[in-house]
Amino acid sequence: MRSEIGLIGLGVMGQGLAVNMAIHGHRVSVFNPTPELFDEFMRGRAALYPSIEGAADIRQLVDSLECPRRIMLMIKSGPPVDSVISELVDFLSPGDIIIDAGNSHFKDTIRRTRELAARGLLYLGIGISGGEEGALHGPSIMAGGSEAAWRSVENILSDIAAKAGGTVQCSGYLGPDGSGHFAKMVHNGIEYASMQLVAETYHMMRCFLRMNPEEISDVFRIWNTRRLQSYLIEITSSILAHSDGSTGKPIVDMIKDAAQQKGTGMWSVFAALELGVPVPTIAAAVEARNMSALKEQRERASGILAGPGLSSPVSVAEASRKGQMIEEIEDALYASLVCAYAQGFALLCAASIAYGWNLDSGQIASLWTGGCIIRAAFLNQIREAFDRNRGLCNLLLDEFFAGEVASCQDGWRSTVAAAANGGLPAPAMASALSYYDSYRLQVLPANLIQAQRDYFGAHTYKRIDADGAFHTHWPTGRERPVG
Repeated sequence: MRSEIGLIGLGVMGQGLAVNMAIHGHRVSVFNPTPELFDEFMRGRAALYPSIEGAADIRQLVDSLECPRRIMLMIKSGPPVDSVISELVDFLSPGDIIIDAGNSHFKDTIRRTRELAARGLLYLGIGISGGEEGALHGPSIMAGGSEAAWRSVENILSDIAAKAGGTVQCSGYLGPDGSGHFAKMVHNGIEYASMQLVAETYHMMRCFLRMNPEEISDVFRIWNTRRLQSYLIEITSSILAHSDGSTGKPIVDMIKDAAQQKGTGMWSVFAALELGVPVPTIAAAVEARNMSALKEQRERASGILAGPGLSSPVSVAEASRKGQMIEEIEDALYASLVCAYAQGFALLCAASIAYGWNLDSGQIASLWTGGCIIRAAFLNQIREAFDRNRGLCNLLLDEFFAGEVASCQDGWRSTVAAAANGGLPAPAMASALSYYDSYRLQVLPANLIQAQRDYFGAHTYKRIDADGAFHTHWPTGRERPVG
Protein backbone atom coordinates (compact mmCIF):
# COMPACT_ATOMS: atom_id res chain seq x y z
CA MET A 1 0.00 0.00 0.00
CA ARG A 2 1.35 3.42 -0.98
CA SER A 3 2.02 6.15 1.59
CA GLU A 4 -0.34 9.08 2.07
CA ILE A 5 2.42 11.65 2.44
CA GLY A 6 6.17 11.98 2.05
CA LEU A 7 8.52 13.89 4.33
CA ILE A 8 11.98 15.17 3.42
CA GLY A 9 14.17 16.27 6.32
CA LEU A 10 14.68 14.23 9.48
CA GLY A 11 15.95 16.80 11.93
CA VAL A 12 14.36 17.02 15.36
CA MET A 13 11.14 18.54 13.99
CA GLY A 14 10.95 16.24 10.97
CA GLN A 15 11.35 13.12 13.06
CA GLY A 16 8.71 14.29 15.52
CA LEU A 17 6.22 15.03 12.75
CA ALA A 18 6.80 11.66 11.06
CA VAL A 19 6.21 9.78 14.31
CA ASN A 20 3.19 11.99 15.07
CA MET A 21 1.66 11.08 11.71
CA ALA A 22 2.31 7.39 12.29
CA ILE A 23 0.77 7.54 15.76
CA HIS A 24 -2.38 8.95 14.17
CA GLY A 25 -2.55 6.10 11.68
CA HIS A 26 -1.13 7.80 8.61
CA ARG A 27 1.30 6.10 6.24
CA VAL A 28 4.37 8.26 5.66
CA SER A 29 7.49 7.82 3.54
CA VAL A 30 10.63 9.60 4.71
CA PHE A 31 13.95 10.64 3.20
CA ASN A 32 16.92 12.60 4.49
CA PRO A 33 19.88 13.83 2.41
CA THR A 34 22.29 12.84 5.19
CA PRO A 35 22.46 9.03 5.22
CA GLU A 36 23.71 8.77 8.81
CA LEU A 37 20.70 10.62 10.23
CA PHE A 38 18.32 8.67 8.01
CA ASP A 39 19.78 5.32 9.08
CA GLU A 40 19.72 6.29 12.75
CA PHE A 41 16.05 7.26 12.55
CA MET A 42 14.97 4.19 10.59
CA ARG A 43 16.79 1.81 12.97
CA GLY A 44 15.57 3.67 16.04
CA ARG A 45 12.29 5.53 16.45
CA ALA A 46 10.85 4.63 13.04
CA ALA A 47 11.32 0.90 13.68
CA LEU A 48 8.47 1.11 16.19
CA TYR A 49 6.00 2.22 13.51
CA PRO A 50 5.41 -0.04 10.47
CA SER A 51 3.55 2.81 8.72
CA ILE A 52 6.84 4.76 8.38
CA GLU A 53 8.64 3.72 5.20
CA GLY A 54 12.16 4.81 4.32
CA ALA A 55 13.20 5.94 0.84
CA ALA A 56 16.74 5.74 -0.48
CA ASP A 57 16.38 8.88 -2.62
CA ILE A 58 13.86 11.47 -3.75
CA ARG A 59 12.67 9.46 -6.75
CA GLN A 60 11.95 6.44 -4.59
CA LEU A 61 10.10 8.67 -2.15
CA VAL A 62 7.91 10.07 -4.93
CA ASP A 63 7.23 6.60 -6.36
CA SER A 64 6.09 5.36 -2.94
CA LEU A 65 3.25 7.89 -2.69
CA GLU A 66 -0.39 7.66 -3.68
CA CYS A 67 -1.73 10.28 -6.10
CA PRO A 68 -1.93 13.18 -5.86
CA ARG A 69 1.50 13.03 -4.30
CA ARG A 70 1.88 15.09 -1.12
CA ILE A 71 5.43 15.87 -0.03
CA MET A 72 6.37 17.86 3.07
CA LEU A 73 9.75 19.60 3.35
CA MET A 74 11.29 20.03 6.81
CA ILE A 75 14.62 21.50 5.76
CA LYS A 76 16.62 24.69 6.28
CA SER A 77 15.05 27.77 4.72
CA GLY A 78 16.51 29.59 1.74
CA PRO A 79 18.51 27.98 -1.09
CA PRO A 80 18.21 24.41 0.32
CA VAL A 81 14.43 24.56 -0.20
CA ASP A 82 14.84 25.73 -3.80
CA SER A 83 17.40 23.00 -4.40
CA VAL A 84 15.11 20.22 -3.17
CA ILE A 85 12.14 21.62 -5.08
CA SER A 86 14.24 21.74 -8.25
CA GLU A 87 15.05 18.05 -7.83
CA LEU A 88 11.49 17.12 -6.92
CA VAL A 89 9.66 18.70 -9.84
CA ASP A 90 11.28 16.37 -12.36
CA PHE A 91 9.38 13.47 -10.78
CA LEU A 92 6.04 15.15 -10.09
CA SER A 93 2.87 15.52 -12.17
CA PRO A 94 0.28 18.31 -12.37
CA GLY A 95 -1.90 18.30 -9.28
CA ASP A 96 0.86 17.03 -6.97
CA ILE A 97 1.50 19.01 -3.82
CA ILE A 98 4.66 20.37 -2.19
CA ILE A 99 4.39 21.52 1.44
CA ASP A 100 7.16 23.70 2.87
CA ALA A 101 6.82 23.32 6.64
CA GLY A 102 10.10 25.03 7.54
CA ASN A 103 10.73 28.65 8.57
CA SER A 104 10.85 30.03 5.04
CA HIS A 105 10.61 33.75 4.38
CA PHE A 106 7.11 34.59 3.23
CA LYS A 107 8.35 36.35 0.07
CA ASP A 108 10.12 33.15 -0.99
CA THR A 109 6.82 31.33 -0.47
CA ILE A 110 4.98 33.86 -2.63
CA ARG A 111 7.55 33.33 -5.39
CA ARG A 112 7.52 29.54 -5.15
CA THR A 113 3.73 29.41 -5.18
CA ARG A 114 3.70 31.35 -8.44
CA GLU A 115 6.53 29.38 -10.07
CA LEU A 116 5.08 25.97 -9.21
CA ALA A 117 1.56 26.97 -10.25
CA ALA A 118 2.97 27.63 -13.72
CA ARG A 119 3.98 23.94 -13.80
CA GLY A 120 0.59 22.76 -12.59
CA LEU A 121 1.88 21.95 -9.09
CA LEU A 122 0.20 23.03 -5.85
CA TYR A 123 2.22 24.64 -3.08
CA LEU A 124 1.61 25.16 0.63
CA GLY A 125 3.76 27.23 2.95
CA ILE A 126 2.88 26.27 6.49
CA GLY A 127 4.23 27.66 9.71
CA ILE A 128 4.68 25.07 12.45
CA SER A 129 5.34 26.08 16.05
CA GLY A 130 5.88 23.98 19.12
CA GLY A 131 9.46 22.81 18.97
CA GLU A 132 10.45 19.18 19.49
CA GLU A 133 7.62 18.49 21.94
CA GLY A 134 5.01 20.12 19.72
CA ALA A 135 6.11 18.27 16.59
CA LEU A 136 5.62 14.96 18.37
CA HIS A 137 2.57 15.69 20.53
CA GLY A 138 0.75 18.43 18.61
CA PRO A 139 2.03 21.71 17.13
CA SER A 140 0.22 24.83 16.03
CA ILE A 141 -0.11 24.81 12.23
CA MET A 142 -0.61 27.95 10.11
CA ALA A 143 -1.19 27.14 6.45
CA GLY A 144 -0.99 29.46 3.47
CA GLY A 145 -0.93 28.84 -0.27
CA SER A 146 -3.17 26.73 -2.45
CA GLU A 147 -6.53 26.15 -0.80
CA ALA A 148 -7.00 23.01 -2.90
CA ALA A 149 -3.70 21.71 -1.55
CA TRP A 150 -4.84 22.43 2.01
CA ARG A 151 -8.05 20.49 1.48
CA SER A 152 -5.99 17.53 0.29
CA VAL A 153 -3.80 17.43 3.42
CA GLU A 154 -6.18 18.93 5.95
CA ASN A 155 -7.10 15.59 7.53
CA ILE A 156 -3.47 14.67 8.15
CA LEU A 157 -2.41 18.06 9.51
CA SER A 158 -5.52 18.41 11.64
CA ASP A 159 -4.89 15.00 13.15
CA ILE A 160 -1.35 15.84 14.22
CA ALA A 161 -2.04 19.42 15.39
CA ALA A 162 -2.59 20.52 18.97
CA LYS A 163 -6.09 20.63 20.44
CA ALA A 164 -6.19 23.46 22.99
CA GLY A 165 -8.23 22.40 25.98
CA GLY A 166 -8.77 19.12 24.18
CA THR A 167 -11.24 20.68 21.74
CA VAL A 168 -9.90 23.81 19.98
CA GLN A 169 -8.29 22.86 16.67
CA CYS A 170 -4.87 24.54 16.40
CA SER A 171 -4.44 24.10 12.66
CA GLY A 172 -6.06 25.99 9.84
CA TYR A 173 -5.88 27.57 6.41
CA LEU A 174 -5.19 31.31 6.61
CA GLY A 175 -5.05 32.49 3.01
CA PRO A 176 -3.07 32.60 -0.25
CA ASP A 177 0.67 32.19 -0.97
CA GLY A 178 2.88 33.47 1.88
CA SER A 179 0.21 34.12 4.53
CA GLY A 180 1.01 31.02 6.60
CA HIS A 181 4.71 31.72 6.74
CA PHE A 182 4.02 35.39 7.49
CA ALA A 183 1.86 34.39 10.46
CA LYS A 184 4.64 32.10 11.72
CA MET A 185 7.16 34.91 11.32
CA VAL A 186 4.98 37.24 13.39
CA HIS A 187 4.49 34.47 15.95
CA ASN A 188 8.27 34.31 16.28
CA GLY A 189 8.51 38.09 16.57
CA ILE A 190 6.05 38.02 19.47
CA GLU A 191 8.05 35.10 20.87
CA TYR A 192 11.25 37.17 20.81
CA ALA A 193 9.50 40.04 22.60
CA SER A 194 7.88 37.77 25.18
CA MET A 195 11.13 36.00 26.01
CA GLN A 196 12.97 39.30 26.42
CA LEU A 197 10.21 40.70 28.66
CA VAL A 198 10.31 37.60 30.86
CA ALA A 199 14.11 37.82 31.03
CA GLU A 200 13.96 41.49 32.05
CA THR A 201 11.43 40.63 34.74
CA TYR A 202 13.72 37.90 36.09
CA HIS A 203 16.66 40.31 36.01
CA MET A 204 14.81 42.91 38.08
CA MET A 205 13.90 40.44 40.78
CA ARG A 206 17.43 39.08 40.79
CA CYS A 207 19.27 42.40 40.90
CA PHE A 208 16.86 44.73 42.68
CA LEU A 209 15.15 42.40 45.12
CA ARG A 210 18.17 40.15 45.69
CA MET A 211 16.04 37.06 45.07
CA ASN A 212 17.72 33.78 44.17
CA PRO A 213 16.54 31.70 41.17
CA GLU A 214 14.53 29.30 43.33
CA GLU A 215 12.62 32.19 44.91
CA ILE A 216 11.95 33.70 41.49
CA SER A 217 10.83 30.29 40.25
CA ASP A 218 8.16 30.29 42.95
CA VAL A 219 6.95 33.73 41.81
CA PHE A 220 6.66 32.57 38.19
CA ARG A 221 4.86 29.43 39.35
CA ILE A 222 2.25 31.56 41.12
CA TRP A 223 1.96 33.90 38.14
CA ASN A 224 1.28 30.89 35.94
CA THR A 225 -1.95 30.28 37.86
CA ARG A 226 -3.25 33.78 37.08
CA ARG A 227 -3.57 36.16 34.13
CA LEU A 228 0.04 35.53 33.03
CA GLN A 229 -0.59 31.80 32.57
CA SER A 230 1.42 30.75 29.52
CA TYR A 231 3.95 28.26 28.22
CA LEU A 232 6.88 30.67 28.59
CA ILE A 233 6.01 31.51 32.21
CA GLU A 234 5.65 27.79 32.94
CA ILE A 235 9.02 26.79 31.51
CA THR A 236 10.75 29.79 33.09
CA SER A 237 9.60 28.62 36.51
CA SER A 238 10.94 25.16 35.70
CA ILE A 239 14.29 26.46 34.44
CA LEU A 240 14.89 28.58 37.53
CA ALA A 241 14.20 25.62 39.81
CA HIS A 242 16.91 23.46 38.19
CA SER A 243 20.39 23.01 39.64
CA ASP A 244 23.54 22.24 37.69
CA GLY A 245 24.57 18.62 38.19
CA SER A 246 28.31 19.29 38.25
CA THR A 247 28.46 22.44 40.42
CA GLY A 248 25.24 22.35 42.41
CA LYS A 249 24.61 25.97 41.45
CA PRO A 250 21.41 27.16 39.72
CA ILE A 251 21.71 26.03 36.09
CA VAL A 252 20.76 29.50 34.87
CA ASP A 253 23.90 30.90 36.54
CA MET A 254 26.07 28.51 34.54
CA ILE A 255 24.72 29.58 31.13
CA LYS A 256 26.61 32.26 29.20
CA ASP A 257 24.53 35.43 28.80
CA ALA A 258 24.81 35.61 25.01
CA ALA A 259 21.53 34.84 23.23
CA GLN A 260 21.53 33.38 19.74
CA GLN A 261 18.91 33.82 17.02
CA LYS A 262 17.91 32.34 13.67
CA GLY A 263 16.59 35.51 12.06
CA THR A 264 12.78 35.28 12.16
CA GLY A 265 12.55 38.06 14.74
CA MET A 266 14.65 40.27 12.50
CA TRP A 267 12.41 39.36 9.53
CA SER A 268 9.40 40.59 11.53
CA VAL A 269 11.10 43.93 12.11
CA PHE A 270 12.05 44.27 8.43
CA ALA A 271 8.48 43.47 7.36
CA ALA A 272 7.12 46.01 9.83
CA LEU A 273 9.46 48.69 8.48
CA GLU A 274 8.35 47.95 4.92
CA LEU A 275 4.69 48.17 5.90
CA GLY A 276 5.09 51.20 8.17
CA VAL A 277 3.90 49.39 11.30
CA PRO A 278 5.57 50.27 14.64
CA VAL A 279 6.77 47.14 16.47
CA PRO A 280 9.24 48.67 18.95
CA THR A 281 9.04 45.89 21.52
CA ILE A 282 9.82 43.20 18.95
CA ALA A 283 12.65 45.36 17.60
CA ALA A 284 13.99 45.95 21.12
CA ALA A 285 14.04 42.20 21.74
CA VAL A 286 16.07 41.59 18.57
CA GLU A 287 18.49 44.37 19.50
CA ALA A 288 18.78 43.01 23.05
CA ARG A 289 19.98 39.70 21.63
CA ASN A 290 22.46 41.59 19.47
CA MET A 291 23.70 43.45 22.56
CA SER A 292 23.99 40.23 24.55
CA ALA A 293 26.22 38.79 21.83
CA LEU A 294 28.78 41.55 22.53
CA LYS A 295 29.89 39.69 25.63
CA GLU A 296 33.58 40.55 25.47
CA GLN A 297 32.90 44.23 24.76
CA ARG A 298 30.41 44.37 27.65
CA GLU A 299 32.97 42.87 30.00
CA ARG A 300 35.45 45.61 29.05
CA ALA A 301 32.81 48.34 29.23
CA SER A 302 31.75 47.26 32.72
CA GLY A 303 35.07 48.52 34.05
CA ILE A 304 34.92 51.80 32.14
CA LEU A 305 31.35 53.11 31.96
CA ALA A 306 29.80 54.71 35.05
CA GLY A 307 26.30 53.99 36.34
CA PRO A 308 24.27 53.74 39.53
CA GLY A 309 25.61 50.23 40.15
CA LEU A 310 22.36 48.27 40.10
CA SER A 311 21.45 49.48 43.57
CA SER A 312 18.41 47.85 45.14
CA PRO A 313 15.40 50.18 45.53
CA VAL A 314 14.33 48.28 48.66
CA SER A 315 16.22 46.87 51.59
CA VAL A 316 16.04 43.22 52.53
CA ALA A 317 14.18 44.24 55.69
CA GLU A 318 11.36 45.91 53.73
CA ALA A 319 9.33 42.76 53.16
CA SER A 320 6.08 44.62 52.48
CA ARG A 321 7.73 46.89 49.90
CA LYS A 322 9.33 43.82 48.30
CA GLY A 323 5.94 42.18 47.92
CA GLN A 324 4.53 45.39 46.48
CA MET A 325 7.34 45.64 43.96
CA ILE A 326 6.77 42.04 42.83
CA GLU A 327 3.14 42.97 42.19
CA GLU A 328 4.26 46.06 40.25
CA ILE A 329 6.64 43.95 38.15
CA GLU A 330 3.78 41.53 37.45
CA ASP A 331 1.64 44.44 36.22
CA ALA A 332 4.51 45.70 34.08
CA LEU A 333 5.11 42.30 32.52
CA TYR A 334 1.44 41.74 31.76
CA ALA A 335 0.90 45.20 30.21
CA SER A 336 4.11 44.89 28.17
CA LEU A 337 3.09 41.47 26.87
CA VAL A 338 -0.28 42.84 25.79
CA CYS A 339 1.56 45.56 23.85
CA ALA A 340 3.86 43.00 22.23
CA TYR A 341 0.89 40.94 21.05
CA ALA A 342 -0.87 44.13 19.93
CA GLN A 343 2.13 45.01 17.77
CA GLY A 344 2.19 41.54 16.23
CA PHE A 345 -1.50 41.55 15.38
CA ALA A 346 -1.24 45.10 13.97
CA LEU A 347 1.50 43.80 11.67
CA LEU A 348 -0.73 40.90 10.58
CA CYS A 349 -3.55 43.34 9.86
CA ALA A 350 -1.34 45.58 7.72
CA ALA A 351 0.09 42.63 5.77
CA SER A 352 -3.39 41.24 5.17
CA ILE A 353 -4.36 44.49 3.46
CA ALA A 354 -1.08 44.95 1.58
CA TYR A 355 -0.97 41.39 0.21
CA GLY A 356 -4.70 40.80 -0.17
CA TRP A 357 -4.77 37.84 2.22
CA ASN A 358 -7.96 38.68 4.14
CA LEU A 359 -6.52 37.23 7.35
CA ASP A 360 -8.81 36.45 10.28
CA SER A 361 -7.00 37.69 13.39
CA GLY A 362 -9.42 35.85 15.66
CA GLN A 363 -8.65 32.60 13.86
CA ILE A 364 -4.90 33.17 14.22
CA ALA A 365 -5.30 33.87 17.94
CA SER A 366 -7.21 30.60 18.23
CA LEU A 367 -4.45 28.68 16.42
CA TRP A 368 -1.96 30.04 18.96
CA THR A 369 -3.89 28.88 22.03
CA GLY A 370 -2.26 25.45 21.92
CA GLY A 371 0.91 23.76 20.72
CA CYS A 372 2.95 26.88 19.99
CA ILE A 373 5.60 28.68 22.04
CA ILE A 374 3.55 31.85 22.63
CA ARG A 375 0.41 30.06 23.81
CA ALA A 376 -1.06 32.00 26.70
CA ALA A 377 -4.34 32.18 28.58
CA PHE A 378 -5.10 35.72 27.40
CA LEU A 379 -5.09 34.58 23.75
CA ASN A 380 -8.66 33.53 24.41
CA GLN A 381 -9.47 37.16 25.23
CA ILE A 382 -7.55 38.25 22.12
CA ARG A 383 -9.67 35.91 19.99
CA GLU A 384 -12.83 37.28 21.59
CA ALA A 385 -11.69 40.86 20.93
CA PHE A 386 -11.30 40.20 17.21
CA ASP A 387 -14.53 38.21 17.11
CA ARG A 388 -16.32 41.22 18.60
CA ASN A 389 -14.80 43.57 16.05
CA ARG A 390 -13.47 42.05 12.82
CA GLY A 391 -12.19 45.50 11.82
CA LEU A 392 -10.14 46.01 15.02
CA CYS A 393 -6.85 47.57 13.91
CA ASN A 394 -5.10 47.49 17.28
CA LEU A 395 -5.73 45.29 20.30
CA LEU A 396 -5.31 48.27 22.63
CA LEU A 397 -8.53 49.76 21.25
CA ASP A 398 -10.55 46.81 22.52
CA GLU A 399 -12.49 47.77 25.65
CA PHE A 400 -11.28 44.75 27.64
CA PHE A 401 -7.58 45.22 26.91
CA ALA A 402 -7.76 49.01 27.25
CA GLY A 403 -9.09 48.43 30.75
CA GLU A 404 -6.53 45.74 31.54
CA VAL A 405 -3.59 47.91 30.56
CA ALA A 406 -5.03 50.96 32.32
CA SER A 407 -5.25 48.99 35.56
CA CYS A 408 -1.54 48.11 35.26
CA GLN A 409 -0.24 51.61 34.58
CA ASP A 410 0.96 52.58 38.04
CA GLY A 411 2.98 49.41 38.54
CA TRP A 412 4.22 49.48 34.94
CA ARG A 413 5.51 53.04 35.18
CA SER A 414 7.05 52.47 38.62
CA THR A 415 8.88 49.38 37.34
CA VAL A 416 10.29 51.05 34.23
CA ALA A 417 11.32 54.10 36.28
CA ALA A 418 12.99 51.89 38.91
CA ALA A 419 14.94 50.10 36.18
CA ALA A 420 16.15 53.38 34.69
CA ASN A 421 17.03 54.90 38.06
CA GLY A 422 18.73 51.72 39.20
CA GLY A 423 20.82 51.31 36.07
CA LEU A 424 19.17 48.09 34.94
CA PRO A 425 18.43 47.75 31.19
CA ALA A 426 14.81 46.99 30.35
CA PRO A 427 14.66 47.79 26.62
CA ALA A 428 11.60 45.71 25.77
CA MET A 429 9.54 46.81 28.78
CA ALA A 430 10.45 50.48 28.30
CA SER A 431 9.67 50.29 24.58
CA ALA A 432 6.27 48.75 25.33
CA LEU A 433 5.41 51.59 27.68
CA SER A 434 6.62 54.15 25.14
CA TYR A 435 4.52 52.42 22.46
CA TYR A 436 1.45 52.66 24.68
CA ASP A 437 2.06 56.33 25.48
CA SER A 438 2.73 57.20 21.84
CA TYR A 439 -0.43 55.44 20.71
CA ARG A 440 -2.65 57.10 23.32
CA LEU A 441 -1.45 60.69 22.71
CA GLN A 442 -3.44 62.80 20.29
CA VAL A 443 -0.48 65.08 19.55
CA LEU A 444 3.14 63.95 19.08
CA PRO A 445 6.20 66.13 18.33
CA ALA A 446 6.29 64.99 14.70
CA ASN A 447 5.18 68.52 13.74
CA LEU A 448 8.66 69.74 14.62
CA ILE A 449 10.21 66.93 12.60
CA GLN A 450 8.15 67.93 9.57
CA ALA A 451 9.28 71.54 10.01
CA GLN A 452 12.91 70.41 10.18
CA ARG A 453 12.50 68.29 7.04
CA ASP A 454 11.00 71.25 5.23
CA TYR A 455 13.77 73.55 6.47
CA PHE A 456 16.73 71.52 5.21
CA GLY A 457 15.12 69.64 2.32
CA ALA A 458 11.99 71.53 1.25
CA HIS A 459 10.01 68.33 1.87
CA THR A 460 6.82 70.35 2.63
CA TYR A 461 4.34 69.82 5.44
CA LYS A 462 0.59 69.76 6.00
CA ARG A 463 -1.30 72.25 8.13
CA ILE A 464 -3.97 71.39 10.68
CA ASP A 465 -6.25 74.17 9.40
CA ALA A 466 -5.98 73.83 5.62
CA ASP A 467 -5.79 71.16 2.93
CA GLY A 468 -2.79 70.56 0.70
CA ALA A 469 0.97 70.73 1.13
CA PHE A 470 2.93 73.80 2.18
CA HIS A 471 6.52 74.97 2.15
CA THR A 472 8.11 77.76 4.18
CA HIS A 473 11.13 79.75 3.04
CA TRP A 474 12.54 79.67 6.55
CA PRO A 475 15.06 82.56 6.35
CA THR A 476 12.20 84.95 5.48
CA GLY A 477 9.31 83.05 7.07
CA ARG A 478 7.24 83.24 3.87
CA GLU A 479 4.90 80.28 3.42
CA ARG A 480 3.34 79.13 0.16
CA PRO A 481 1.13 76.22 -0.94
CA VAL A 482 2.82 73.55 -3.01
CA GLY A 483 1.04 71.58 -5.75
